[in-house]
Amino acid sequence: MATTTLLILNGPNLNLLGTREPGVYGSNTLDDVEKLCASAAGAHGWAVDCRQSNHEGELVTAIQEAAGTADGIVINAAAYTHTSVALRDAISAVGLPTVEVHISNVHRREEFRHHSYLSAVVDAVIVGAGVDGYRLAIDHLVRKLTRHDLMQGGYEGR
Repeated sequence: MATTTLLILNGPNLNLLGTREPGVYGSNTLDDVEKLCASAAGAHGWAVDCRQSNHEGELVTAIQEAAGTADGIVINAAAYTHTSVALRDAISAVGLPTVEVHISNVHRREEFRHHSYLSAVVDAVIVGAGVDGYRLAIDHLVRKLTRHDLMQGGYEGR
């Protein structure tokens, strides 16, 4: 049986976690987040492919490539959440179960952060749980993919 792999995709400025606005995003670094994800997935015998980019096109390409290499996606698109139809279209096109994560509660922040282009095409949105939101997203995908595998012989889309 092949190992289930989840793509963990982080957008612009998340490489600055730990130093960027710690009052908003906390003191954990991106490396800490990636270790948390590897541990959470590993507890289920699953693997992660962690990527971060400040470039929208690289994020789109990673989503497209996931169609052949991953079983699900956890995405924190950061500022692109509020601006990128391209990321929305890529998520919709690949049809993989996807969870959108935001470290901060975007609904308690500036008005422009209240709208997400991604939310309409993902399976779940986790907002304001800090970096633990990544673990929650992984646990959700484990349950979703396992339930579909057991009940329907595989994940069939949203």
